[in-house]
Amino acid sequence: MAKELLEGNVAFAEAAVRFGLRAYFGYPITPQSEALEHLSKRMIEEGRVFLQAESELAAINMVYGAACTGVRVMTSTSGPGFSLMEEGFSYIAGSEVPAVIVNMMRGGPGLGNIQPSQGDYFLMTKSAGHGDFHPIVLAPASIQELIDMVGLAFELAEKYRTLVFIAGDGSLGQMMESAELPPMQDLPKERPAWAITGAKGRESKFITSLYLGAENLEAVNLRLQAKLAEIRENEIRWQEYETEDAELLLIAYGIVGRICISALREARNAGLKVGLLRPQTLWPLAEERMAELARQVRGILVAEMSAGQLLEDVQRAVAAKTSVHFYGRLGGVVPMADEIVDKLRELDEETH
Repeated sequence: MAKELLEGNVAFAEAAVRFGLRAYFGYPITPQSEALEHLSKRMIEEGRVFLQAESELAAINMVYGAACTGVRVMTSTSGPGFSLMEEGFSYIAGSEVPAVIVNMMRGGPGLGNIQPSQGDYFLMTKSAGHGDFHPIVLAPASIQELIDMVGLAFELAEKYRTLVFIAGDGSLGQMMESAELPPMQDLPKERPAWAITGAKGRESKFITSLYLGAENLEAVNLRLQAKLAEIRENEIRWQEYETEDAELLLIAYGIVGRICISALREARNAGLKVGLLRPQTLWPLAEERMAELARQVRGILVAEMSAGQLLEDVQRAVAAKTSVHFYGRLGGVVPMADEIVDKLRELDEETH
């Protein structure tokens, strides 16, 4: 299909429709409300389910219920709404049903502002609800990648019967650029064998996250941990740029990772041998590759729109194999490429 000029929020919403979204439940919150507006029309046109819930709490529990029927279901929100959904995330994880959640991050803590941020990194990768579980977390850096990751998110959610988060931000949701949408997919005629579809003519099925008795719940948790180990083994994604001869390494994700591509070019033009590793999955993270590159380079610069959340994971992965430095902007301030180049110059001087 031909490329067209698309806003990020509209792009992921329309992509979800074309990838077979059967039910959407959400509550408007800037900077992703355009997605709800788009889906309120498109889902009805396609004879599918759209419901603006009374709150994010209600929305995620509606997602939970629909996910139990084996259809493709999703919601989208931003930081304050994401926080309210955490109990529902844990119930979904404990019940092992597939669901997709888009988080267009905004400044915080609290209500903060509606400018872009990456301050929800810990919330998505480490504390998305009580208990021992991890969602898969995808981190697009362009509208095309956002579109493609919607399809990937549904596939991974169904493959592993798990939660998949798409970690965007206000910049990605509000910006416009040329991208190609997928063709419309036919909806599946059959439901998965585990899905709850009514018990007429067969034995009833039961989906729950409640397991009384320590041994019973331990068995469930061990099964979940085995699944997470399989995801770690097979689903780590990242992109590298000019790392072959790199002496300094940038690590950044999402929109900051995209800005770092420009910073890399400027630094290379200035004679600095800089490479870039851009994680496309925040969980699982490309920690082994980070450790390998750490043995090669004189220093690493982590750049992000937070106080250093990705930084902590990079430091753990690198384990003192090289020096790790940080450049972060807070409160919705987006770092510029020249600012990052200045930090790379400082790093080059410090590590010679």
